[in-house]
Amino acid sequence: MRPPLLAVAHGTRDPDGTAATEELLGRVWELRPDLAVVLAYVDVVRPALADVLATLHGDVVLVPLLLGTGFHLRIDIPEALAAAPHVRARIAAALGPHPLLASALADRLREAAVPADGPVVLASAGSSDPRSRADTAAMADLLADRLGRPAVASYLCGGTPTPADAVAALHAQGHREVAVSSYLMTPGFFARKAAATTGTVASAPLGAHDAVARLVLDRYEAACADRGGPAEERTGET
Repeated sequence: MRPPLLAVAHGTRDPDGTAATEELLGRVWELRPDLAVVLAYVDVVRPALADVLATLHGDVVLVPLLLGTGFHLRIDIPEALAAAPHVRARIAAALGPHPLLASALADRLREAAVPADGPVVLASAGSSDPRSRADTAAMADLLADRLGRPAVASYLCGGTPTPADAVAALHAQGHREVAVSSYLMTPGFFARKAAATTGTVASAPLGAHDAVARLVLDRYEAACADRGGPAEERTGET
């Protein structure tokens, strides 16, 4: 039997955000109905990761529904696993950066009917972790390649520039049309902040896009096969 896929999301108080996460996991299950798919959250929403781990035993592949290698992936998730010695988990890499996300972001921009030319500001939640910010910058490069026009990384908190500052800088350079690409998993507080960026049209968050669902499964398979070494085993032992 294949080990279950334990998807771990951040969590949001916005019910639309929770619904979007559940829809994404439903799409993952539709693509792989032979696979047990379990959902947990690291913050705000239940079921909490610790509570879900208490119901599991043996081998698990944990796939973070996170877009960068930040605090939750480096600290919170390993600590929860260390407190669950009955679980033998492999932790997959964060979802981003990845070309599949660039495809999903491009689709969301088209759905928002943003201008077909001009630069794009990639609006991420942000992080105090420089590795997470570097992941966002790499994602901006992938999006620029996908769109064939410039994409600038920005951070709604925990980094600079903010989306508003990035848009202002592009306007100062003479760009009249600037779009905001919401590099966020679901609707919620940060998505509303991105959408409120002055003088732009903002796309919707990634949500339950098929490319994101395929990426979740790709991360799962990579962790199972230990391809490329981003996953690491956590047995709960310290």
